Amino acid sequence: MDTSTTAEPASKRARNGSTILTDRMCEKRVATRVKMYDRKCPGLYVSITTAGVATFNFKFTHPMTGKQCSLKIGEYNPETFGVDAARSKVYAMKAMDPAELVALLSQKQADKAAQGKTVDEIITERVAWMKALVLKADGEMRPRIESWSNVESHLWRFLSPRLGKMAASTVTKRDIATLSDDIVAGRYPGSKASVANARHMRRAASGLFNWAASAGREYVTASPCANLPPLDKEHARTRVLNEHEIRIFWHGLDRDDLPWDRRTRLALKFELVTMLRSGELVPAHLDELFDIDGEFPRFDVPAKRVKKRRVIQQPLSSLAVEIIKEAISREGQEFVFESPVHEGQPIHRTAMATALRGTKHEKNKDKTKTPGLCELLGLKRFTPHDLRRTAATLAGELGYSDAAIAKCLDHAVTKDDGEKISRVTGIYNQSKRMQQKRAVLDGIAAELRRIIGEPAMKAVDHDEPRLAA
Repeated sequence: MDTSTTAEPASKRARNGSTILTDRMCEKRVATRVKMYDRKCPGLYVSITTAGVATFNFKFTHPMTGKQCSLKIGEYNPETFGVDAARSKVYAMKAMDPAELVALLSQKQADKAAQGKTVDEIITERVAWMKALVLKADGEMRPRIESWSNVESHLWRFLSPRLGKMAASTVTKRDIATLSDDIVAGRYPGSKASVANARHMRRAASGLFNWAASAGREYVTASPCANLPPLDKEHARTRVLNEHEIRIFWHGLDRDDLPWDRRTRLALKFELVTMLRSGELVPAHLDELFDIDGEFPRFDVPAKRVKKRRVIQQPLSSLAVEIIKEAISREGQEFVFESPVHEGQPIHRTAMATALRGTKHEKNKDKTKTPGLCELLGLKRFTPHDLRRTAATLAGELGYSDAAIAKCLDHAVTKDDGEKISRVTGIYNQSKRMQQKRAVLDGIAAELRRIIGEPAMKAVDHDEPRLAA
């Protein structure tokens, strides 16, 4: 069949009259939008745009309101959906029960409305869905996605300013890729060049669009985040405090002239001593401490605060117990590291990181408001998480196995003494290895006592950290 097309202006008869539709008519180029009604199947018409897209529709009288309505049947395709297929579909619709036809029309209208939702509207719905309380495995009601606040931040910070006003169904892979490239290159307003931020944006956007395309929503037909060009690899963080820095840090935290709360400083010491994550130790409740004055003290971190959502039973060394006892300073205190501002509440989850880096003025981000501990103590910048790495490094230098150290860090153990461990074995063996973990943590405590035995009194040269006045 000859499929060559020619452009021709639409005549009044072509728009308003009827003719016997053919596939060739659907392939014609037009200068303005054209509607052609089929004489052979009343109610069927094809709408042809200047871009050459031909769409079949069914026009009928609403059985309840008596108004004229149109239902989109599908787009013309010479191989899969031609005029004959469109006629068959219209004949089938005419034979439907009126109630079924009304239901079909309502569904089509709902689908059309869904396809018109903006990215901002979908973000709002997605955040509400993530925040909704559901029953967890431990019997508590908690948000469906417990890290929802981070995801929400990434969506509103990165996705919304650029794409928020767009209809979600019109967002393309190019839009996401361009946004990602701009974040990596530092061309995004209010954001420094960052591969990590681009990765966070992609992960949040992918979750958003996959959720929007799921059955029952279908705000988009497919996610525009699939098969994006890979991002550059991020450099692994390797910051570890050496013995000199540990000594300065430990004794510096005991100074009386620092602007940061004593319990926040004790929490920093506690992370170095216990190898726990900040989010696991900051809200430590006295009910989670056991045998503090006994032979085998330990801290049980509930699953809801643990990254892998499993209970951690962390043995406490004598040094860790000393820190806890100093932090508990008043009768009736419920949390170990209690907030200095809000009695009966723990310090804020970001208090430790903020104390290390300091704060900036809101209007002038380049101006320091309160200097951080790293600056005050003359130390190269580090984060609370680097204290976990420092403790793990000390344990490694003391000769403890990687498997034992991994247990203290609450990492999955894949090898033990060089032997590869089956993932299934790891699931069946629920042993907390308390004796092994206690040996590692007691060893770290003894090593820290050796390191901090003498305060660092002497300032060092420019290449090494120094104790600031």
